[in-house]
Amino acid sequence: MIKSLFINAVINTFLSAVLLTTVFASTAQADVEVTAKASMESDMHAVWDKLLNDNVVAINNGHSTAVNYAGFKAQHSQLKAYLNSLSVISKSEFNDWEKPKQLAFLINAYNAWTVELIVSNYQTKKYPNLKSIRDLGSLFSSPWSKEFIPLFGEILSLDDIEHGLIRGAVDTRVTNIGKSKYNEPRIHFAVNCASIGCPALREEAYTAEMLETQLQQQTVRFLSDESRNFAKSNDVNLSSIFKWYKGDFEKGFKGATNLQEFLLLYSNELKLDTAQQQTLRSDNMDINFLDYNWDLNAIN
Repeated sequence: MIKSLFINAVINTFLSAVLLTTVFASTAQADVEVTAKASMESDMHAVWDKLLNDNVVAINNGHSTAVNYAGFKAQHSQLKAYLNSLSVISKSEFNDWEKPKQLAFLINAYNAWTVELIVSNYQTKKYPNLKSIRDLGSLFSSPWSKEFIPLFGEILSLDDIEHGLIRGAVDTRVTNIGKSKYNEPRIHFAVNCASIGCPALREEAYTAEMLETQLQQQTVRFLSDESRNFAKSNDVNLSSIFKWYKGDFEKGFKGATNLQEFLLLYSNELKLDTAQQQTLRSDNMDINFLDYNWDLNAIN
C-alpha cells in the first residue's frame, strides 16, 4: 500500500514537472515569436530608417526638418533597393497585417517615394536648381497625380497612396459601410510633401510597434510650432492643412467631431489659455489659415 502511494506520488510529481516545462516552453516560444515579429517589422524598414538618419536633420528648435537630397542622391541605390522591397509586397499579404503595420508601411511608402521623386530630378540637366516639388508637375497635372509607383501590382501615384489607400480606405470587416479603416487624422503630420510648409519628415522610419508614439510626437512638434500654428486674442491661426483636410479632423478621433474639438485636444501645444479654450469651445474664436510655403525642404 505504502509502495503504491509512493509510486503514484512520483508519477504525479513527474507529470506536474512535464506540464510546467511544457507551459514554460510555450510561453518562451510565444515570446520568441513576438520578438521575431517585431524584428521582421523593423528589418522591413531598416534601410529607410538608416537613410533618414543619414540625411534628415532637425531645425527650427526641432519643429521642422531639412533634407539632404544630395546625400540621398549619393545613396540612390539604397533608396531604390528599399522601394523595390516595398513593391514586392502583395496586396493579400498587406491585407493580412494588423492596421498599425499597414499604416506604418503606407506612410513610409509615401515619404520614400516622395524623396525618390525629388532625388530622381534633383540637380539634373532639366532641373539644375529645383526650387519646389510643384515644379515637377505640369500645367494640367500635379506631381502628386504622377503615376510612377509600382505597388500592389499597379502603378500608383502619391495621391493614390494618401487619398486612396490611407484616407480613403474603408474597413470591410464592419457593417457600417463607408467607415474609415484607419480614422487617423494625425497622418497629416506624418506624410511629407517635400516642402517647408509640411510637417517634418521624421528622422526615422515608422513602425507598427512605435506608430502611436510617433504620430503623437509628430502632432505635438507641428502644432507647437508658432510659425505655423498660433493663437492671438480671439483668433487662432493654423496651417492650411486644417483647411484642406478639415473633414478628417471631424470624424470622432478621441471624441472630436469638429475642428475646434480636435484643436482643444492640443490646447497646451497651441498655448491656449483658459479664456481662449472656452471661446474656441463655444465656437466664437475666428479660425484663419496661413499661406503655405511650397519651397523645397532642402538643406541650404
